[in-house]
Amino acid sequence: MSALLLSFAVLLLIGMLISERASRTVLSTAVLFLLGGFVLGGGVLGVVPISSGDPVVATLAELALFSVLFTDGMKVGFTDLRVAWRLPGRALLLGLPLTLVLTAVLAHFAVGLPWLESFLLGAVLAPTDPVFASAIVGREEVPAKLRHLLNVESGVNDGLALPIVLVLLAAAGGTEAGGWQLAEEIVLGVLVGVLVPLIVLRLERLPFLQAQHNLQPLLTVSIGLLVLAICTATHANLFLGAFAAGITVATYGPGFREEFEQFGELLTELLKLAAILVFGALITPAFLFQEIPWTGWVFAVLALVAARPLALLVSFLGSGLPRSQQIAAMWFGPKGFASVVYGLLVLESGISQADQLFHLIALVIFLSILAHSSTDVVVAKKLDQRQPLL
Repeated sequence: MSALLLSFAVLLLIGMLISERASRTVLSTAVLFLLGGFVLGGGVLGVVPISSGDPVVATLAELALFSVLFTDGMKVGFTDLRVAWRLPGRALLLGLPLTLVLTAVLAHFAVGLPWLESFLLGAVLAPTDPVFASAIVGREEVPAKLRHLLNVESGVNDGLALPIVLVLLAAAGGTEAGGWQLAEEIVLGVLVGVLVPLIVLRLERLPFLQAQHNLQPLLTVSIGLLVLAICTATHANLFLGAFAAGITVATYGPGFREEFEQFGELLTELLKLAAILVFGALITPAFLFQEIPWTGWVFAVLALVAARPLALLVSFLGSGLPRSQQIAAMWFGPKGFASVVYGLLVLESGISQADQLFHLIALVIFLSILAHSSTDVVVAKKLDQRQPLL
């Protein structure tokens, strides 16, 4: 644990010192932590000898995904969705299912996976995470319409894909919960995620219970921790609870969302980078070049360059979105942190194809972080920002 902490601290220091230059070049903090974990892991230097069964892996992944879904939910309150929903709606309601199906088809025919496992793989890899292409969503020269599309899509698709992953994983025999029990966990998670913030926000409006202004971010943190604790105690699905709680806070307490935004983003970023470091340490040279056949590499490349681009090409028909922005949106669908955690859920599920699925998931994410984090600045500089927000 001390070696992991020291490695994280050193990489974080290096990442922050080069962050200004990285924001203007193909350098990337995400790639730094991924490659850092790869080099420091058991397959190369052995400084951070972590295996998938270590408790720190599951705990860190769980906490990080909870934080990601909570902050993602706060980006997509109902009011935000009503303002400009057409393009994100196309990407979510048509592009996401099509990406899932196309990825499943590729997995079945390129790798030979059974159909159920192929669709599970498609569901795990369907969500996107523009944190790994931050120059696209964080630069003013990028058209606001495109930034809004990618931000809303990435904020919602993690939560939309999760129930599908859980249902398919249960169908494959990878969880003790099945049928009504699984439905109960999902519904209970959503209820906890909605009711807890509503109750806390209602209490905070009472004259004698108002939070001090400079402590309001901690009130939002307390809501998240309470949802986490209740979901854990009741066996409700804590990830859907986190997502529902974030949306509820954004909808009924927009002031708290604004106060929490910077603090929440920094906390989530720290947890993500730590999880990426651990994820990189799980990947060894043998993992990539001996344990994955050439058909797995073919699938991984096609999953990045064909599945999402074709799905969004269909989704954008008749949308009026400029072609350059369509191409940017089709390319910048990086496989991010949600896919990492969903992949770990599959690995620990015990299903017969778990190891093969995790290898394919890890390879796609590895290639995605390298490819998307290295091309975002180049593409951002070529985009025009004069397009109005729908």
